[in-house]
Amino acid sequence: MSVNFEYYKVFYYVATAGSITAAAKKLFLTQPTISHYIQSLEKELDCSLFLRTKKGVIMTPEAKQLYSHIALACEHIFEAEQQLENAKHLMAGTITIGASETTLHHFIMPYLKEFRARYPNIKIKISNSNTPAIMKLLTEGLLDFAVLVVNDDIRVEKPFFQNALDKIQDIFVAGPEYAHLKNQPLSLEELKSYPLICLEKGTMTRSFLTRFLLDHKIDWDADVELDSHELIRMLVMQNFGIGFIPNIVVSDDIEAGDVFHLKINSVIPKRRISLISNPNTLSLSSKAFISLFDHLTL
Repeated sequence: MSVNFEYYKVFYYVATAGSITAAAKKLFLTQPTISHYIQSLEKELDCSLFLRTKKGVIMTPEAKQLYSHIALACEHIFEAEQQLENAKHLMAGTITIGASETTLHHFIMPYLKEFRARYPNIKIKISNSNTPAIMKLLTEGLLDFAVLVVNDDIRVEKPFFQNALDKIQDIFVAGPEYAHLKNQPLSLEELKSYPLICLEKGTMTRSFLTRFLLDHKIDWDADVELDSHELIRMLVMQNFGIGFIPNIVVSDDIEAGDVFHLKINSVIPKRRISLISNPNTLSLSSKAFISLFDHLTL
């Protein structure tokens, strides 16, 4: 048996209202059309569904049994249609974003605030971890998109695409007890005699630093390994050693004089802040967020 859903829909409204006239008004149909649909359904099911009364209609026992199931189905469908309509107009939905410590605190925060102001009913979920961990979540389909700091040698495989949004400069910084190194060009060879504070192995920044030192034939291993730039920042201010960190993380500290930027005679390449996503699976909500980056060009 294959019954037209419109028949069940009309049946639901007539049964709920107890009136063909009320159902016709609700569905913007004529009473004869409603009656025709009910008669067609009764013919398909081979049973009577309604008894007419002076006040409207009442369900037969068979109709009551049918209604107990059809009502649940219709209400689920109507709810799904409403949710889809809300999503189309960005009145509801959820976006899941992956971000590294650096991009979350020092890049996308203004965009999060703008998005929330524009679309207050859309929920935002953020996974904050290092780049390899975020990339794993993204490829497993657990994130809509990610905003990460990536090295120049990193390439993403289809169906994912990488769009550069900005560039970031890593620097060496030190605290007040290393003031004798301030304002003088230093070689990496000279720097390696001091304790090095950097991110732990397995992070994108640590891989970048290791490659940079190898390219300059410098064997300088970490004295202190940490899992966040914030901790590096704190230990540098406490004079634990020379820190390797993105400049945007310590720009306020440099301006305040709590740390200073060491000048080295080797150029540290800039890295990219990139949007990584699968365009084929982006929701309307995710596309709306990503559109906030449209003014950024590299």
